[in-house]
Amino acid sequence: MKSLFARKPIAVMEESANGLRRVLGAGDLIMLAIGAVIGAGIFGAIGTAAAGQTDAAGHVVRSGAGPALVFSFLLLGGVCALAALCYAELASMIPQAGSAYAYTYATLGEIVAWIIGWDLILEYAVGNVAVAISWGDYFKTLTGGLLDLPVWLTTGYRTALLSSDPQVHALLDTAPRFAGIPILVNIPAFAIVMAITWLLLRGVRESARANNIMVVVKLVALALFIVAGMTKINPVNYHPFAPNGFAGIHHGAAIVFFAYIGFDAISTAAEETRNPQRNLPIGILGGLAICTVIYIAVGAVLTGMVNYKELDPSLHADPLAYALQATGMQGAAWLVALGAVFSMTAVLLVFQYGQPRIFYAMARDGLLPQWAAKIHERTRTPYVTTIITGLFVAFWSLIGDAGETYDLTNIGTLFAFALVCVGVLVLRHTEPDRPRPFRVPFVWPVCLGGAAACLFVMKGLPPQAWVRFGWWLFIGLIIYVAYGYRNSVLRRASRGAPSSR
Repeated sequence: MKSLFARKPIAVMEESANGLRRVLGAGDLIMLAIGAVIGAGIFGAIGTAAAGQTDAAGHVVRSGAGPALVFSFLLLGGVCALAALCYAELASMIPQAGSAYAYTYATLGEIVAWIIGWDLILEYAVGNVAVAISWGDYFKTLTGGLLDLPVWLTTGYRTALLSSDPQVHALLDTAPRFAGIPILVNIPAFAIVMAITWLLLRGVRESARANNIMVVVKLVALALFIVAGMTKINPVNYHPFAPNGFAGIHHGAAIVFFAYIGFDAISTAAEETRNPQRNLPIGILGGLAICTVIYIAVGAVLTGMVNYKELDPSLHADPLAYALQATGMQGAAWLVALGAVFSMTAVLLVFQYGQPRIFYAMARDGLLPQWAAKIHERTRTPYVTTIITGLFVAFWSLIGDAGETYDLTNIGTLFAFALVCVGVLVLRHTEPDRPRPFRVPFVWPVCLGGAAACLFVMKGLPPQAWVRFGWWLFIGLIIYVAYGYRNSVLRRASRGAPSSR
């Protein structure tokens, strides 16, 4: 039992952190953070956070924050800031690919590290399924007059099956059939994921350049929304300010948490970062601060332009563009829609970048087969896991439903955040003298507060998310027992046995 919690020495991680090419600076990391964080949440989920959510029968699933949405962003920004401080300390101490996986391996032991590595698939790969599907929706809106694809080629089977919209659900009966099964596939979502996978296979430097361009475009789009929207604010729309009290603010924060997952993805780039002890904390904390300010500004302008009830996602899937259209700014609405497409492309890029490197780190430790740790000789990228991740996300996006993945992604990410907060305290106790280029201030209240805050947000997720999360972890533990436990490099080294290759 004790071997299940064997910890990987940080010194070993530092020695092994030389397989990938170090090309990223602090500026690249901040841009990667903005690229990951600002995406589907601010362009789509913000409407649900403001207006709330009801099911097909009219029952309230979540109450909306209304104009008090700005406090939802403040609340969630505070929660993520606590976790970000913990990520920054561990990232500067443990400059190795793998994000929370590497951190928990060094602090809480192998079994917990496996759980986190398996859990992070929910954040990166499964989360990207939702982003890809949302990207497809915005792409349809943007190119509606230019590219007229049949509905059955832009709607996934699961989307039609679960939709409360009678017209969308009717596609199950009206779509072409093959062997009696309706052909309902989301070609735009599939295509963008495969394009991103191809770009990542070309190498990190090229990927970072593309990301920086996309980040600039979407920041310009959001700036356009804020500046144009400020001229159309009607103070009447701010009343009532908090129609559902703190419950609405809490539920709003839980909904838009999907908009915040991403800053931690930057720590997966540790082995490809120049001077990670300095640049990782700057990238993580700087990116999060910039995104929080942008979110608050967008939320304040949006709820001032139109009544919050008009932002119901069942009425308008693109709340920012709708608000501009509703106030007579058609040209600005089209430009913001264009920015949304670029925004989600950047999110796909960062998360498709992060997932293969977690697989790479786990395979290098023997917890996954060694083919997952193969690096391309020229580009120095983990090409095998990049291809596998791309195919997994692309084919799920082809038939999947975005709504199914949001809660599962959120609960998995929050669980990882909480364990990272605990990991900082554990490492302060087990290795108090190890150099810490960045130290969490007020470590006990910050770490305990961060873990508790993550659990508080998790509590707001529906019971179905907890059940699915439990099954996901159970399947992961079966795989660990069947393969990872027997092939762990750390365990084999402690027994003097050669590692399995």
